[in-house]
Amino acid sequence: MRSASPPRKFPGHGFKVISNIEKLEEENWEWYKPGLFYPVCIGQVFNSQYKVLGKLGYGSCSTAWLCRDLRGHKYVTLKVCEMNSPSVRREIAAYSHLDTVTTNNPGALLVRGLLDSFKAMGPAGEHQCLVHEPLGMSMETLRQLSPGRKLPEPLLRAFLTHVLQALDFLHTDAKIVHADLQARNIHLRIEDESILRHFEAAELSDPSRRKIDGDRVIYESRGLIRPEKPGRPILCDFGEARFGKKTYIDDIQPYVYRAPEIILDIPWTYSVDIWNVGVMTWDVFENKHLFSAQDSDGRRSSLQHIAEMVAVLGRPPLDYLQRTETSWEYFDRSGNWKGAVEIPTISLEDSEEQLGGESKALFLDFLRNMLCWIPEERQTAKQLLNHPWLNK
Repeated sequence: MRSASPPRKFPGHGFKVISNIEKLEEENWEWYKPGLFYPVCIGQVFNSQYKVLGKLGYGSCSTAWLCRDLRGHKYVTLKVCEMNSPSVRREIAAYSHLDTVTTNNPGALLVRGLLDSFKAMGPAGEHQCLVHEPLGMSMETLRQLSPGRKLPEPLLRAFLTHVLQALDFLHTDAKIVHADLQARNIHLRIEDESILRHFEAAELSDPSRRKIDGDRVIYESRGLIRPEKPGRPILCDFGEARFGKKTYIDDIQPYVYRAPEIILDIPWTYSVDIWNVGVMTWDVFENKHLFSAQDSDGRRSSLQHIAEMVAVLGRPPLDYLQRTETSWEYFDRSGNWKGAVEIPTISLEDSEEQLGGESKALFLDFLRNMLCWIPEERQTAKQLLNHPWLNK
């Protein structure tokens, strides 16, 4: 039996106050409105159970906090969502669906579960709250701490092995499309709880910087220390997840990670996640996007995005283009490029700068098994797990 959680009283002074002129963290979202985000305070207790110890981070529609479960006497992560967020409704639906899946697939252990959920009343209305196990650094944070901001090849292979195992479970057993695979949604499991105790002690001795705007406080996030022995990567964040249909037509994925079928309005399925793994792999290994998806003025551009895909993948097959009328905005009826921008002179071989010889050839082959115009030609997660580059 765990020992009772000791009282925790957080200091009301000794912290740096940030100017109200400066935008802090979630305030930088262009859609940010104070009423949408719950004004969480360190020391606050949610649902008579979860005491807030400090801010772990923020997302496009939520903030994340390390808490102490006063009943279970353990650390948890509390995700407090903005009001009326469609992504949180999808996330709860996905977790409810996952609870119904019975499987022996080892990938099921690599998907973050939901411990509890409840609603909290804020100044402007109700906010959905989700409780998870605490996790450590994200793949993105680890990349930023790596030399040249590039994950070393052995570490990348280890990450991808676990990610593909998680995807195999989601696609094969749970029948879920994640739809938002990116390095910040993959976190290391915490094997040493002293990391969390260190976080709590740091907040008590050196309180987080914060911005005070009337009765609303916005805190600066505090990072977790890097563990000596990292745990296994865990796939998180099901706010864009889809399940229950064979194909979908929604607009999904981070802009530079969009699969061609998303841009061309072709119904999509599990294979969009495989495309995501491919472009994410390039990002974290090369420290640059494979596709910029920007015009010469730095604005988002589907035209430029497709042109770059043609440069890297070659011209798409005509029968693929015939799946959608949107294709003819970029190609003529014979499948020739007619876009208003030139096809850039780039290739995977010339752009890849980390490897040489057989390692480079295997790595590029691994990518090409994911980065295919035709979704049905992309290998499945299970097939990719057997690729020789991953098993060097």
